[in-house]
Amino acid sequence: MYSEALDITARSLFISSSATLLALLWSIPASIKISSLRSKWRDPIMGVFNTLIGFPTVLVGLLLYLLFSHAGPLGALNLLYTPQIIIIGQAILITPLLISLTYETFVKALNDYWELAISLGASRIQAYKLVIREVLGDVVIASLIAFARAIGELGVALLVGGNIKGFTRVLTTAIALEVEKGEFDKALILGLVLFATILVVVLTARIIRRRFQ
Repeated sequence: MYSEALDITARSLFISSSATLLALLWSIPASIKISSLRSKWRDPIMGVFNTLIGFPTVLVGLLLYLLFSHAGPLGALNLLYTPQIIIIGQAILITPLLISLTYETFVKALNDYWELAISLGASRIQAYKLVIREVLGDVVIASLIAFARAIGELGVALLVGGNIKGFTRVLTTAIALEVEKGEFDKALILGLVLFATILVVVLTARIIRRRFQ
């Protein structure tokens, strides 16, 4: 049981970490772009992303299933019931959260540092580097929060991952399976592991926040 729990935990950490890194690839540029807008559309756009934070995970999983099933438009990629599709699903799920968490940070940084850097003769690239350096701590904190959201979700991992033992089974789907089987002791152990993982992430975020304040 313990070796299997260790395997499931390692897989969960890998999948959710990969999903967080993938989501950062498009969330950070999107957040910078939105925060630099000088139009009436900026607030409505952020309103949409803030609303999407609460989008049900099971619906994200359902949409991905319809897209990547053999009858779907992306079925030829054969990604359904693989760790890769769970990574994609979790990355999509946490994107609105990442953008929402980093938006205000970038707005403040652009107002405080961008104009100053440009006025002192810095290039746009140099100004962007300065902004990124100043918000790095907040971005790391946002990433940890998004990771905690990803590793604790169930709908995406269950619907498109299939809960395949030794391949796509993660902590949340394993807990659901053990409860369904009536193995509440095993479910509790896995639940404690999941709780401990999220607790460590949250405490790490708090420590980083204090250091960068």
